Amino acid sequence: MQLTVIGCSDAFGSGGRLQTCFHVAHSGASFLIDCGATSLIGLEREGIDPNSIGTIFITHLHGDHFSGLVWWLIYSNYIGKRTAPLVVAGPAGLEERFIAAAEVLFPGASTTHRTFTLTFRAYRDREPLEAGGVTVTPYEVSHPSGAPPYALRFKIDDKVLAFSGDTEWVESLVEAARGADLFITECSGFEKPARHHLNWRTIEAALPAIRARKVLLTHMGRDMLANQHAVREPSVTFAFDGLKLSI
Repeated sequence: MQLTVIGCSDAFGSGGRLQTCFHVAHSGASFLIDCGATSLIGLEREGIDPNSIGTIFITHLHGDHFSGLVWWLIYSNYIGKRTAPLVVAGPAGLEERFIAAAEVLFPGASTTHRTFTLTFRAYRDREPLEAGGVTVTPYEVSHPSGAPPYALRFKIDDKVLAFSGDTEWVESLVEAARGADLFITECSGFEKPARHHLNWRTIEAALPAIRARKVLLTHMGRDMLANQHAVREPSVTFAFDGLKLSI
């Protein structure tokens, strides 16, 4: 299994990075975790064909994590000429939010004839969901976005990949990430409290309970980017656009 970081910025593009999007390739298939507005740009940079992706998993309904679906629809219809089905899994209300965003940005886009089947599936807290050959278990976290936000735990082949999504510290993160082969966690700040987000010192204190083999810090704001040198935990590395990790 290979993870490619398509985008790893916070909502403000700190560090000149693209918005949150991770590509995971496994056993001849692939999927995305989150789909920020810049996702198609990142996929183009990495030479990844959007038509090769069959499933997109969304953590929560903020624009820097889901709004790329709007551009995905336009691209799939008019440029990619997609015919393969696409499954998008996310919080309840994702389909309605997607339609609303599409109509604001490209009036009529949601009702234009599609060249492919688009199916939305909703998470239920701690209930495994199977899609695209993987099993994902969502764990509700704390990040106000107009719908329940989730951390996601994936079982892929014989590996476990976990992602915090955006959240302040909640104990469900331990359950979501415990023993994962790779735990991707947002790390907006270094020491200062970051409202509705995590900072490094909070994550550092939780690592013994989580016991992940590798930890990847993402969604870093300016303060965290400036203090990367102070992180000395050997299991921890930093996300950057284009990073590839074999799991």
